[in-house]
Amino acid sequence: MLLAKEKLPLSKIVETYLIASLSGLLFYAFDLPIPWMLGPITGMLLWKTGTKRTLVTPPLLSNMGLMILGIYFGLKFTKSTFITVGPYMIPYFLITVFIISVNVLNSFVVTKFINVDKVTSAFASVPGGLPEMVAASESLKANTALVTIFQTIRLLTVVFVVPFVVVHLFQGDFSSNNILTTDVNTSSGNYLWFVFSVIAGWLFRNILPAAYVIGPLAATAIMNVIGVELPAISIGLLIFAQISVGMSMGNKMTIEDLKMGGKFGWVYFLLTLFLITISFGCGYVFAKLTNLSLPTAILSLAPGGLVEMVLTAESVGGDPAIVSSLQFVRLLFIILVVPSILKWLFRHNLKGS
Repeated sequence: MLLAKEKLPLSKIVETYLIASLSGLLFYAFDLPIPWMLGPITGMLLWKTGTKRTLVTPPLLSNMGLMILGIYFGLKFTKSTFITVGPYMIPYFLITVFIISVNVLNSFVVTKFINVDKVTSAFASVPGGLPEMVAASESLKANTALVTIFQTIRLLTVVFVVPFVVVHLFQGDFSSNNILTTDVNTSSGNYLWFVFSVIAGWLFRNILPAAYVIGPLAATAIMNVIGVELPAISIGLLIFAQISVGMSMGNKMTIEDLKMGGKFGWVYFLLTLFLITISFGCGYVFAKLTNLSLPTAILSLAPGGLVEMVLTAESVGGDPAIVSSLQFVRLLFIILVVPSILKWLFRHNLKGS
């Protein structure tokens, strides 16, 4: 009986990887942006909806994928990266605050026309981590179900729209599959060094947002900068990592969740499109204020996940190290500071009323 029970999860895992891999391959064949991640997300959604079958995405495998990507991004860091990013922090922070403020104000405005309260609308619109926004909104008695649904709509919109738009704007001589043809580090460094990267991800798992990416990224970057000879990440391992992360994201999303948004779902879809437009405009301004390339500046401010934006930067010739540095700053600010500010704002207004 024990063996029979163990075989079922294994068959489910194999089925999941098969669907995710074939979907990634299809996206790759059509030269679509970040195919090995967006492909599995799409394939998982369609397969679950069409077949009504349950798919399995073990957290261990998705976390391994995140760590591999974190290590890969960390290998892009050099001493010049930190020198370059430093002077940009103040203008970047100010622009980030402006984008978030405009987004929150817009979320207030729409409540005048739809039957959604301001607290729910604000937490449903902020481009932060879904679990963090839901948890923060719950403490203020917001409609957490709507926050979850509208945040899912926002996440899907950003994940699919930003890479497609950026790739078509800046593709030029670069292929959207460029991540498979980037220069390969021929260093003969020992893979055992990456044990420190994995340990960093595990140690910070309950402390940092996106720790399984940030921890390995930071540890690898530090080793790379101080001169440790590190080997390259193979293309096969990189594809495995993207598929693992993509299929995990796709398995957490369902068409039913989106349908639950009902007649107000389109409002938050439009709010997300407006947020993307504003961030692109601010990215243009940021590029003019600095000597960053336009793709790097836009992707540093784009309201997407760190992994998706860095992979997109890789595919259009942007600077992945700078994008990951600035996106990490944005992520920390949104997850650690914004919920507290919103909670203080709403509680202050409630006491004053």
